Amino acid sequence: MSVIRVALADDHPVVLAGIKALLDVAPEITLVGEATTGPAALKMIMETTPDVAVIDISLPEMSGLELARVLASACPDVKLLALTVHEDRAYVQPLLQAGGRGYVLKRSAAEDLVRAIRAVAAGGVYLDPAIADKALPEAARTAASPAEPLSQREQEVLRLVAQGFSNKETATQLKVSVKTIETYKQRAAEKLDLRTRADIVRYGASHGWMDDLERP
Repeated sequence: MSVIRVALADDHPVVLAGIKALLDVAPEITLVGEATTGPAALKMIMETTPDVAVIDISLPEMSGLELARVLASACPDVKLLALTVHEDRAYVQPLLQAGGRGYVLKRSAAEDLVRAIRAVAAGGVYLDPAIADKALPEAARTAASPAEPLSQREQEVLRLVAQGFSNKETATQLKVSVKTIETYKQRAAEKLDLRTRADIVRYGASHGWMDDLERP
């Protein structure tokens, strides 16, 4: 079992204590640092270089969005996961554009935080189902269906990719080669004009593909 090194940043000590309690149940997750302000979080994350940094958007002295922008350049290998009360698109889209890999609402943390950390650490993108549609630009949410529909296998592949599975894991589940998975994923992405993995995740979230993920 690979260890996932996690750093936390939230200005409420009670929230920090609650998050740590949630992470204690996941044996593969190790807490490497915590901070209560933006500048302190930046210093701590740069020093510890965790696999995943769980940050609040409303940090004092430096917001989570500012922190994400700085870390995108300073520590590009650290995957950022927002844990916040904010459900507005004005927060969701900028966080993703700044390099964030996940967005979880605090009211969903008990059910979703550990799963989100695992997905982000594995290279996926995790969006809280309650805000998934807000991660999509208006044009994308109202876009017409592709001129050429996805085949059943293309949709199966794209669904698993959106849910955070790697090409190798998807290949194992569908009992085909990794090369075949890459081909199906490329074809599906081209049909839907999805250029990045984040685009695929947003598309999947908008079509309810995250709803059937098993709860931990």
